[in-house]
Amino acid sequence: MIYLDNAATTRPREEVLEAMMPYLTENYGNPSSIYKMSREARIALDGARDKVADLIGAESKEIYFTGGGTESDNWALRAAITANETRRHIITSQIEHHAILHTCKKLEKEGFEVTYLPVDEFGLVKPKDLRTAIKKETLLVSIMHANNEVGTIQPIKTLAAITHDGDALFHTDAVQTVGHIPVNVEELGVDMLSLAAHKFGGPKGVGALYARRGTKITPFVEGGGQERNMRAGTENVAGIIGLCKALELAVKEQESEIKRLTELRDYAINEILKIPNTTLYGHSVERIPNNVNIGFEYIEGESLLLMLDSKGICASSGSACTSGSLDPSHVLLAMGVPHEKAHGSLRLTLGIDTTKEDIDYVIGELAPIIKKLREMSPLGH
Repeated sequence: MIYLDNAATTRPREEVLEAMMPYLTENYGNPSSIYKMSREARIALDGARDKVADLIGAESKEIYFTGGGTESDNWALRAAITANETRRHIITSQIEHHAILHTCKKLEKEGFEVTYLPVDEFGLVKPKDLRTAIKKETLLVSIMHANNEVGTIQPIKTLAAITHDGDALFHTDAVQTVGHIPVNVEELGVDMLSLAAHKFGGPKGVGALYARRGTKITPFVEGGGQERNMRAGTENVAGIIGLCKALELAVKEQESEIKRLTELRDYAINEILKIPNTTLYGHSVERIPNNVNIGFEYIEGESLLLMLDSKGICASSGSACTSGSLDPSHVLLAMGVPHEKAHGSLRLTLGIDTTKEDIDYVIGELAPIIKKLREMSPLGH
């Protein structure tokens, strides 16, 4: 099997599982209790918080552990608006993850005004559009660091600076970038940032929200004093340890992996684009190292994925959170891709296990599959 869907989730690394096991076996105590076993769990939890903070340029008290990227995104929006009751305008982009978009739609029903910024043909938000959209009622701007479908990296530092000039808060969904490219919250200038462990070799069901010291936020889950009274519920100690270990490994290997994956990515793109009637989606340079997203005219993405699966290739046509939908990608539509073309996209996302031999195998199988699907399609004629 060749796994090329690492934007959806990654394989938990062996070192991560080894680090987690003691907290699922002998050190399983509740970190809020006072006896020795629980004190050991608390020490490990606090140590993980310190390490995660250090790895993204934050302070320990600015890190809140969550159940994943979706919760972190939801919390960032909800916490900001409930802590600041006088402003009721939010700005985001048309290509955000549905964790942001669906929350914004709910907030609109609750009386908030939301502006959805357009993007260009590469999936980039234009700074001038943000500057124009900000007004005195603007409370929060949320723009993702890199898009989960097409891999385009946004100019977050510039966008955050514009936001602060307008006296508003800035949040970024960095689920696709943390662990993959350098992410430092101070350098980016963000007030809040979301991340998820399973995107960089950690376990599913655990993530974190960074909230800059002094940022007014409110609790997301009520019921106990965990996470400094901000997120009630017994902490997922083993998962948090796994997140910390995975991030530590990813950052340590980041420089060499960026180089290796960028070379593999560009090789894959160049070879696949040799197939007639194909288009690269996303920015060719401002792009995360592991993302390949190419559109094939005259075919349906679902049929392509099923035929690749029959060849032992795991891929996707977009976000895993919308894989059951028959609608075309909202990201591609926002980028100006015609409705009929947006159905025929293929996303390949590389990981630590991906080799050139894997890419060569996929390229070899892809061309005849595309040819066959086009012969079967009335549009292909």
